[in-house]
Amino acid sequence: MTSEEKGLTNHEITVCLDGGAILGPFKATWSTDIVSDVRELSRDYDAFLRGTKQARYKYHLHDQDKHLSHSLIIDFTRVTAIYDKVELQD
Repeated sequence: MTSEEKGLTNHEITVCLDGGAILGPFKATWSTDIVSDVRELSRDYDAFLRGTKQARYKYHLHDQDKHLSHSLIIDFTRVTAIYDKVELQD
């Protein structure tokens, strides 16, 4: 893990589906202390686009500010894009 991956990051995930439907945006927080699949979702989708077969379908996105957990069960064959907006800290 690089020093860049140790810090807190706040994400906003939007998933675009075939036919124009949109899921989200979902706010999610990631840090070494918070269990959240927000980074894995983007990495797994990127691997899928490069030809890796999808092995995981369920992702948990935790919004620390609102004390929410979003469960996203998704089939990448129906996804056209995933937008991950990351809030950078000063």
